[in-house]
Amino acid sequence: MAVDAPLVRIRAATFSYGQREVLKGVDLDIDRGEVLSILGPNGCGKTTLLRCIGGALAVSGGSVRLRDVDVGSLSAADRARTIGFLFQDHTPTFPFAVRDIVIMGRSPHLGVFASPGRVDFVMADDALDRVGMAHVRNRPYTQLSGGERQLVLLARTLVQKPDVILLDEPTAHLDFRNQVLTLQIVRSLAADGMTMVMTTHDPNHALWFRGRAALMKEGRFVAVGPASDVVTDTNLSTTYDTDVRVFVVPRHDGTGQSAICSAWHS
Repeated sequence: MAVDAPLVRIRAATFSYGQREVLKGVDLDIDRGEVLSILGPNGCGKTTLLRCIGGALAVSGGSVRLRDVDVGSLSAADRARTIGFLFQDHTPTFPFAVRDIVIMGRSPHLGVFASPGRVDFVMADDALDRVGMAHVRNRPYTQLSGGERQLVLLARTLVQKPDVILLDEPTAHLDFRNQVLTLQIVRSLAADGMTMVMTTHDPNHALWFRGRAALMKEGRFVAVGPASDVVTDTNLSTTYDTDVRVFVVPRHDGTGQSAICSAWHS
């Protein structure tokens, strides 16, 4: 029986900022339709890895391939049609209406002199509704809170219709309700066949998805595999240099058990 090739294949990838080596021979396969959660302490290389996958940074050694094509050989337009980004460090500039910000996600699919059509606007409205932000579609983007902007940018990424979406701590600026909403959207997109790669500081997010997790430390992977196998006392304690315990608790929806992580210093 034939097995589909990974959508993203990374081999011996290295990257340095000046003399500081950030990625140190990383190997990773990412399959179609999966949610991969990447965890690790600040400065371990999580965001740099996402930027290398997306082609925003070029690896200094090794390779990053998307659909068996080197990411570095793709044009900017091709990358925009296949890879979606949702990063934390977006600063609003002009007071565009929220709906217009989302419509910008359709740019890779329009001709050079083409304007968005009715279908594009319908897609934008549907995306805003999906992320719970339809009520602000006519509001200036610059008047939104950081958490609201994050959800609007997620809507813009959705209308881009990429093959893979890279999310750098997508819940970092959100309140509890919108964290849950964002994670539910990520899971539903994966169920629709979208490939999602997400960095997070919360091991519970990886366990909640029940997909794969990758733990990073000092530019290398400590462990990669099913989240239930990777997110363990030993692996987390090694990755974060602190005492961690994973507790298994019953779920109230009858679907089994969930794990909750807790950390402390002895």
